[in-house]
Parts: sequence; structure tokens; C-alpha cells
Amino acid sequence: MTSINKNGVLAGKVAVVTGASRGIGEAIAVRFAMEGARVVVSARTVEEADHFLPGTIKATVKKITDAGGEAIAIKSDLAVAEDRENLIAETRERFGPVDILVNNAAVTWFVPVNDFSEKRFRTMMDVQVWAPFELAQACLPSMLERGDGWILNISSHAAIHPEAQTPGGHGGTVYGMCKAALERFTTGLAQEVYGAGVGVNVISPGLVATPGVVHHKLINENNKDRVTPVEHMAEACLRLCYGDAKSLTGRIDYADQVIKEFSLEPADLI
Repeated sequence: MTSINKNGVLAGKVAVVTGASRGIGEAIAVRFAMEGARVVVSARTVEEADHFLPGTIKATVKKITDAGGEAIAIKSDLAVAEDRENLIAETRERFGPVDILVNNAAVTWFVPVNDFSEKRFRTMMDVQVWAPFELAQACLPSMLERGDGWILNISSHAAIHPEAQTPGGHGGTVYGMCKAALERFTTGLAQEVYGAGVGVNVISPGLVATPGVVHHKLINENNKDRVTPVEHMAEACLRLCYGDAKSLTGRIDYADQVIKEFSLEPADLI
């Protein structure tokens, strides 16, 4: 029976997961809680009326606490400087120093470059590049002082350079830019803190039928056979947040590769 293991591999760890009201972020938050982590569930959506897609941080927390786990909800719009600062500050006040930071939150518009507005561009960069950078800055001092910590950034196959001679793109250039920047930030930071007990990795999920993916109609007849369960991504993310940080860092990973490399059996989520 699927349940909370308070003596799991993340027992006693404090994990912050952004964008955790639904989809991949929710699954990561739940999976980490199942391994004993005390999870801070963060996103903009507190009540169902706050967003047109289903899912809230209150619902994610309830799912965890009803099963006997520990979690709190902290509302945070990562496009807002005060919210970014408050997220880590409030986490420290309520749970203590951050052991694991998962930068999953994203906001995306699929619009061709010719029609892309500055406001949308800056919002996407704030949420998907600057916020992970700033949140890492806020968490790093205590991680380095303790010689223990993990930062996991959630990327996408969109970060891979497309073939210019292949027509298409479907307005995903800015999204790809954000994810490519996130990956370079990950490897650079991993190098900077190498040997200090802090692991920094980035992982892409493959194609998962999250509410956002469905909304953007990213699943079609050509790729529907490649859709993978969200449990696979959650399990792969978990594996990149414990162990020897000196040997498990600076990785640009994909969920299916991690599942295969570590012979993981994705757990059912509570």
C-alpha cells in the first residue's frame, strides 16, 4: 500500500518545490513527502478560483498531510521579487534551512518571435531563469555552511538546439531559450560548488500529460505513444536529490535515462 515512510531516504529534510499546485511539481512534492521530507508546496494557485487549470497548493498539502506526511503551502508568484524573497524566508521560519530546492515553476506563451511582447518575455525569464538563480542564492549559504544540499532544476527537451532547416518551432523559441539558460546555470553552479557537499542537477521529463501540456495541445497523433506517467519523472527527480553530491552533480538528465541507469521502479503516488 502506498504511504508515507517517515524513515525514507529524505527523512527530516526540508524540500521546497515550486510550481507544485499541479502536474510535475505536485508529483515531486508528493513523492518527496513519501520519503520523509518536510515539503514546502509553492505556487500562485491557492484556491481553485485562482487559475483556470485544476490544482492548488492547498490540495497538494492536504493530499500529503492526509496520508501522514508533513507539508505546508506558501503562495509565491515567482515573477514578483517580494514573493521570491518571502518563499525562502518563510520556509526558514516554519521548517528551518532548505535542504532541497526544486525549481519547477514555469509560465509559458507559445508565440513566434516576431509577435512576442517584451512583457511576456521578461515574465518568462523572471520565472524560469532569474527565480531559480535567486532562490539558489538564498538557499546556498546554509547549504554550504552545513556541507549538505541539493538543487534540482526542471528543464525540457526544448532546450536542445533545433535544426534550422526543419520547418516548425510552433512559437517555442523563448521557452527553449529559458530552458537552455537554466541548464547552463545548473552546470556552472555545480562546478562552482563541487566538493562542498551540494549537488546541482537539471532534468527534463519527456512528454507527460500534465494539465499545462494538455492545455497547450502539445500531445498529438504523432507523439501520443511517447507519453510517460508523471510517476516516472517524480521518481527520477527523487533519485537526483540524495546520495553522494560529489559524484551525482552537474548532470543534464532525462527522466527515462535516470530510471534506466539506476534501475528504478517508479512508486505509485499517494
